[in-house]
Amino acid sequence: MNEAPEQSKKRQKTCLQVATNVTEQKHHVTRETRGRNLGLCRGFRGCTVWLTGLSGAGKTSIAFELEAYLVSRGIPAYGLDGDNIRTGLNKNLGFTPADREENIRRVGEVAKLFADSGVVAICSFVSPFADDREMARKIHKDAGLKFFEIFVDTPLAVCETRDVKGLYKKAREGVIKGFTGITQEYERPQHPELVVSTDDCTVRESTQQLVALLEQEGIIPRSLRDVDQLPELYPSEASEVDELRQEAKALPALSISTVELQWVQVLSEGWAYPLRGFMREDEYLQTLHFNTLQSGLDVSYRENHSVPIVLSASEADKQRLEGEAAVTLQHEGQAVAILRRPEFYYQRKEERLSRQFGTSNPNHPYSKQVYESGEYLVGGELSVIERIRWKDGLDQYRLTPNELRSRFKELNADAIFAFQLRNPIHNGHALLMQDTKRQLLERGFKQPVLLLHPLGGWTKDDDVPLQVRMAQHQAVLDAGVLRREDTVLAIFPSPMMYAGPTEVQWHAKARMNAGANFYIVGRDPAGMPHPDKEAYPDGNLYDATHGARVLKMAQGLDSMEILPFRVAAYDKSASRMAFFEPQRKEQFEFISGTKMRTLAKTGASPPDGFMEPQAWKILATYYQNLPQA
Repeated sequence: MNEAPEQSKKRQKTCLQVATNVTEQKHHVTRETRGRNLGLCRGFRGCTVWLTGLSGAGKTSIAFELEAYLVSRGIPAYGLDGDNIRTGLNKNLGFTPADREENIRRVGEVAKLFADSGVVAICSFVSPFADDREMARKIHKDAGLKFFEIFVDTPLAVCETRDVKGLYKKAREGVIKGFTGITQEYERPQHPELVVSTDDCTVRESTQQLVALLEQEGIIPRSLRDVDQLPELYPSEASEVDELRQEAKALPALSISTVELQWVQVLSEGWAYPLRGFMREDEYLQTLHFNTLQSGLDVSYRENHSVPIVLSASEADKQRLEGEAAVTLQHEGQAVAILRRPEFYYQRKEERLSRQFGTSNPNHPYSKQVYESGEYLVGGELSVIERIRWKDGLDQYRLTPNELRSRFKELNADAIFAFQLRNPIHNGHALLMQDTKRQLLERGFKQPVLLLHPLGGWTKDDDVPLQVRMAQHQAVLDAGVLRREDTVLAIFPSPMMYAGPTEVQWHAKARMNAGANFYIVGRDPAGMPHPDKEAYPDGNLYDATHGARVLKMAQGLDSMEILPFRVAAYDKSASRMAFFEPQRKEQFEFISGTKMRTLAKTGASPPDGFMEPQAWKILATYYQNLPQA
């Protein structure tokens, strides 16, 4: 608030008793030592970012967005907000000029301590008086700490339109006296480090201006920079397509499978960024042993990448192609990409499978493909001739990460929560997605958008085909179970690997590349029964809780918040799906996938409220038309 009694503009000073029997005590831990040991991003980065401007200018929104950005990248940060400070540390201060000055002095001293500890202190205060802001700057200068004054320059008229508390209205009516911008002058900064305008920018766009400043000042390493447009590995101009086609004709060729073509699509669209081709041996080893990739030249930061994206080759292929500068990749006789500077290395299949899947059992569905692949792997950078299209009537749903980012921007999304699925949607899934949106709204987000993102690559034979799943998902949207206005239905092109906690990291990382900052994870994600049903007591290959737990601890997923799946079941007392309540467990029924398939095949209906009727009809028709064993 900015409330203050009527007062002259002349600043009043208050004499405070000063203690004379105190001596500054020196820390044993230096800033350099703190920098080496604090946060994931090594180096001392302590400083204060001071946002000043009118009430409603957007200071707090930017401050908390910046705080989230820094923390997600391993840089300790904390937002000190004016309202929050006045409910605790400064609750004994009013709005007289003397109290305003003391308010800023105290905050400046607290921010200095945060900065000295290696934290980026982000202060959002109206702080209308230039002398007070200069005092805060001097506190930091005397301590040898960086101080950045950020003027959030939003016109008064715009601030008034954002006045959800009605403070400006009360000030104009005379109810609130001394309100900054109305009856109290705001002294504009004369030489701020940055001026940010918010009247024609989103919060994220405004925040990126601060990020750029902190990069220039060495607070944020440039290697952690967000990429506005992910590099795509296919050309945008028709002339370049023709050039690549001509080049491909003159090169020796390597045939690839349909699953390998799906990986070409994944790589070419940016889902696996920063990978720019099939893995070379060093990248393969990092993924296999660490579930991460080194991020460019900054060895202190690693990108999450948990699954090998590799291309296989036979002994004969290796003998024929090793030493070539480039190789054409062909699918069913058609050139699809050029692999540059190919590197061949031996594929130790049992080691790969044991590390990725926790088993080398040949009856695991994806393991079978690995055992049938070539003895060697070949890595190299890709030049994809043109964007991969499948011409199956679903290409309009295959949005790239860049296209999804643009779509989210069009929807003015300030939170994107992704839901990965390879099964039909029932009302329990819908309940979870609805409840996630409710939680995000309660946390202060204005426009959360759901990315409903079914997996669209290879799946095992008994999974519901993509065409049927997409029709079923559309029926759920058509019925209004999920709102079209804030839901983006798109296809994730990756093959399914059934690799449990290892694979779920890949699913989250790919959605992070598409702009999602929240990820819903359920029980036993990417799991399946163990091929040897006697191997574990529960018969499953992975512990049902490990996927969610691993995601919360995984390195390189710091800019995404993991939202655990609340278990839903059919509430017989209410005839609807509801969150399971153990204290009345006898009133709930868990309808398994096996039971759902049995009902669908036999033409029986599920309990009312389990699934949207038209969506169920699509699923039942599919199962009833399957050939009988």
